[in-house]
Amino acid sequence: MRFLACLIALATVSLARGGPPVVVLIVGDDLGYAELGCYGQKIIQTPELDRMAREGTRFTAYRSGSPVCAPSRCCLLTGRHSGHAAIRNNREIKPTGQEPLPEGIETIANHFKRQGYATAAAGKWGLGTNENAGDPLKRGFDHFTGYHCQRHAHNHFPSFLFVDGAKVPQPGNTDGDTGATWSQDVFEKQALDWLDQHKEKPLFLFLPVIVPHVALQAPEDAIAPYLGKFDDPPYPGNKGYRKHPRPRAAYAAMISRFDRMVGRVIDRLRRQARENDALVMVTSDNGPTHDGVGGADCEFFKSSGGLRGMKGSVYEGGIRVPLLAWGPGRVRAGAVADIDCYAPDIFATLAQAAGIRVDGTDGISLMPTLTGQGRQPRHDVMYWEFPGYGGQQAILAGGLKLVRAKLASKAPKTELFDLAKDPGEKDDLAPSRPNDVDRLLKLAASQRVPSELFKFPALDNQRN
Repeated sequence: MRFLACLIALATVSLARGGPPVVVLIVGDDLGYAELGCYGQKIIQTPELDRMAREGTRFTAYRSGSPVCAPSRCCLLTGRHSGHAAIRNNREIKPTGQEPLPEGIETIANHFKRQGYATAAAGKWGLGTNENAGDPLKRGFDHFTGYHCQRHAHNHFPSFLFVDGAKVPQPGNTDGDTGATWSQDVFEKQALDWLDQHKEKPLFLFLPVIVPHVALQAPEDAIAPYLGKFDDPPYPGNKGYRKHPRPRAAYAAMISRFDRMVGRVIDRLRRQARENDALVMVTSDNGPTHDGVGGADCEFFKSSGGLRGMKGSVYEGGIRVPLLAWGPGRVRAGAVADIDCYAPDIFATLAQAAGIRVDGTDGISLMPTLTGQGRQPRHDVMYWEFPGYGGQQAILAGGLKLVRAKLASKAPKTELFDLAKDPGEKDDLAPSRPNDVDRLLKLAASQRVPSELFKFPALDNQRN
């Protein structure tokens, strides 16, 4: 493990240039690499995110911390890759929660709060509830509106949401297929209200929203622009979640509504004349969902952009996702960054942007790339492990990526790819390059610490 606090300490640069800084981190849920226009999407309309890319920096080789929801959020918020992270898989704790962040594990919000920032979050938490140590209000957030539980978040028209730990009924909703209050609109309104309430104060705003995660549910006015644009056979509900008469239109509508929210957040910052004191980052927790699940048709939308694998996979399609950064006072406009980076780097980047010194992170600050000032450090190693979906592990070093799958079976698979020549991971080099395989296997073993909470026998029992 590489601890890079020294880089942050030596290069700490406050974001503010005359006003209180505002930092906004927006995370889509199962948003694929190629589901935005600025990443090649041809069907789904995302004008605000495309504008954000033109006015800011677009990353082409950013990866999430894990291929599924809860561990990805843990890596993002705590700055540790999945070989060190506290949460390494989804694990439901009934009735409304997931395995909580243990006591003593701090999030980036804890650091912001100690620095004097107001902190707020709206969306899907997935790292505990108000009944245990994972409560977002105990993890650095002054306010939280949304879902504690990932299963609860499978309904976009919920009968209630948690607001600062209390269950608050949502008007006109009965947990049915449709309703009067779409949760994404609640999160958007809450975000804009918080920006207004803290326009004279430093603010860290975290928006882990739940689109386009199935179930396919969206307001009719969001679906309307896509009606009649393409063939759209009904989804009968035979592959889980809720049925929908126009599933492709609903999926596209969910992403376009996400796009609208991002545009409104940026426009609100402009209206407050805070754009020069702002950093807004937009990304996803993992790649797109499996084709057909809940009616999602990611093959139709070419959601992974030709990358191999989808959600739940440590191949590129499961972890390579969009990352956009905007902030006219700091972030270069129209820049495209091809630097290999991943979720812990966002933690380090936000910390440096706000002048916060941290240690114990696996991340490297991306501020030199965003500002165009100074030398951008690079990762020697990037690491992932995932005990789910049969057991998987991946390591990227020097442009070579080693992928291990089916580790819980009697027939595990090890593959080696040169991503510069083969981003789609089609040409397995492992048979012809055994020395590289052995080297990366040893390097991967050195990157992890076994977890008491999330046993991974295939890796826990190996020797470094």
